[in-house]
Amino acid sequence: MKISRILTGLLPALALLLTMSRPVVRAADDVPAVGTAAPDFTLSSQEGKKVSLHDYRGQWVVLYFYPKDMTPGCTIEAHNFQRDQKEYDAKKAAILGVSVDSVDSHVQFCTKENLTFKLLSDPDKKVVTTYGSTQKFGENVVAARNTFLIDPKGVIRKVYTKVNPMPHSAEVLAALDELKKG
Repeated sequence: MKISRILTGLLPALALLLTMSRPVVRAADDVPAVGTAAPDFTLSSQEGKKVSLHDYRGQWVVLYFYPKDMTPGCTIEAHNFQRDQKEYDAKKAAILGVSVDSVDSHVQFCTKENLTFKLLSDPDKKVVTTYGSTQKFGENVVAARNTFLIDPKGVIRKVYTKVNPMPHSAEVLAALDELKKG
């Protein structure tokens, strides 16, 4: 009897704690809109090279933001993009992943998970902020799991927010097919 009363008293506190620990995602209003020019940027890749969005003019870009290297959801999402890399290549679409992790962290992640597409480091959080793709975990700001499908002219054609990592690559490939038809 006492245990059930204790548990009953703890449940509201536990619910409050769980609510407080959820990530805070920036408002959708902060996300660049479909039909607008994708904000340009230059970041360092896992290869230690500077990569700019404008370098990809003339091809489609899957610009995806993810919270953290070597975490379960981010690993699933990256594996699925890697699995489908040949299909993206056939559609003339580059995959660029962005997180606030360091270049060294990206090197370790790519090596461990055999990733061949570019992962870009945004430690100053300028690009994740520009794309309205930040979330806060405790005192840390990380990238929110959002994706922008950018056409060969540099225009945002599709925006995904709060992405589910498991089916995401297939969703993006289907959207690419649809957009290329129209």
